[in-house]
Amino acid sequence: MTAQELALNIAVNLGRIGRWAAEGKVNRLSQFLNQTDGYVQELEAAPKSAQFQKTFDLFKKTFNELKSDVRSDLKWSEAMFTWANILTHRARLA
Repeated sequence: MTAQELALNIAVNLGRIGRWAAEGKVNRLSQFLNQTDGYVQELEAAPKSAQFQKTFDLFKKTFNELKSDVRSDLKWSEAMFTWANILTHRARLA
């Protein structure tokens, strides 16, 4: 997959994760967090533009923090939605 496709796959998963966390449906969170982590690792190895690399570095830091403290609350969920939105818009720069 291209960097753009990987960024969009991550964004879609973050939207799902955010929705399930907001709804209190935690049973699928670990599955999609793991899948998303795999996409992040693939994107790490993929060629990316310098513009996108800055966004990606910040995302990785935040994602690792969120992943290590999974919660089913609106603040955590909103962080996932925010990154889904950012990555969707920035994917074209990848």
